[in-house]
This record gives sequence, structure tokens and C-alpha cells, in this order.
Amino acid sequence: MKIRSQLTLVLLVLLIFNCKSSRTIVAGEANYKLSTKQLIKENAKQAPSFKTLRSTLKITYVQGEDSQTHSVSFRAKKDEALWISATFSIVKALVTPKKVSFYNKLDNTYFDGDYKYLSDLLGTELDFQKVQNLLLGETIFDLKEGNYKASVDDKLYILQPKKQRELFEIFFLLDPSHFKVKSQQISQPKEFRHLQIDYLSHQEVEKQILPEKIKVIALETNQETIINLEFKNVSLNEELRFPFKIPSGFKEIKL
Repeated sequence: MKIRSQLTLVLLVLLIFNCKSSRTIVAGEANYKLSTKQLIKENAKQAPSFKTLRSTLKITYVQGEDSQTHSVSFRAKKDEALWISATFSIVKALVTPKKVSFYNKLDNTYFDGDYKYLSDLLGTELDFQKVQNLLLGETIFDLKEGNYKASVDDKLYILQPKKQRELFEIFFLLDPSHFKVKSQQISQPKEFRHLQIDYLSHQEVEKQILPEKIKVIALETNQETIINLEFKNVSLNEELRFPFKIPSGFKEIKL
């Protein structure tokens, strides 16, 4: 009985701690009266500010009839590194501003190169900043660097360039209650490509609004790739390590 009571107490403490550390954001009062300039300013105010982030990340990958789900350890050092490690380091990845690296102990392969791999996977040109923005719920393109117009449709703000790019059509949907990105969509009609990133829910961690569930849909011609991400047990500003070393004898993946 004593052991059971102690176990119950431990579980209760963990539950209380997790409830205090993060909570799912619910929609507040919507504001549809902002100008485009004000809207971009409010969105910028919500940009997360931290040194490091740690989380358990549930990843579900679906392409055709192939579906895989994994829970991995995720760490981030803002503007410097994104790190993923599966159980027993079977699969490990490190993304930095300079390159993308990963290895897989299941088939003894590794990749160590530029962003072409991720760009081909999602069907749009990526770099470190864009990948980081995608994961943190920020717009892939800096809103302050473009000339945008805003409208309201289906209870969401829609931001789009006043003049769409020649090869791209870009749309950002913002939630009018907290001004975070609800969805961002990039289309390349001539290439039959479409990338859509939906932020299904957000969570508040240490007064920071961060994505909780993300759905990434990449379409290219007749092929659809869906990646679902769920961030759990998020903590900020801990002292973190980002160990990564490609094992000897592994075969390099050539693109």
C-alpha cells in the first residue's frame, strides 16, 4: 500500500507539473479590424524567443500505402541547430545553417550534404531558416521583407503578396485571436507542386506560443506526402547537447 501511495503521488506531481508547463491554446476573442501593417506587426510580436527547446516529437509519415509513425527526441538551439534522435540513436539527424546530416543504423546509410534532400521531399526550396520557421510556426518567408495585402475569409486573415512571384503563389492564413500562423501554402502551378503546412493546434510554454500539432502536405504531380508532427513535453532554455557523429563503415546516400 505504501509503494502504491508513493507511485500515485509521483504520478500526480508529474501531471500537475505538465499542466503548469504547457497548455493547449484555445481561441480567444477575434480581431478583424487590423490593417495589413498592424497584422504583420502583431504576428511578429508572437515570434517565439528562447535559447534552446527540448521535446518529444511524434512523427507520422504517409506516402501512398506506406505509413510510418515514430516518437523521437527533438532538440533545437535557436538559429543554430535542429537535432533529432530515435530510440538508442538508431536514426539521428542534425540540421544546421550549413548542411543537413543524418544516419540510419537499420540499413547502415548516411546523408551529409545540402538542403536539396529536404527541398525535394517537400517540393520547395528550403534553407535552415525556413525549416526552423516551419517547425516553430513562423511564416517561411519574412513578412517584413515583402509587400503584402490582407483580407478576411472563413474567419481567418489571409496574407498574400500584392504581386505574386512568377513561379510561386504564396498564401499565409493567420488566426485573428492570437495572430499566429494557421496555415501557409506555397504553390508552383507550372511544376504541379503544392506545399501546405497546417497548424492544427498551439500550446503555451513559459509564456511562449508554440505549435502543438502540425500537418504538412506536399503534392507533386500525382504523388502526395503527408507528415504529421506532434510536440509533447516541451521545455525551454535548458542546457542541451547536440551529439552527432556518423558511424564508420556506413554507405553514403547519393541524390
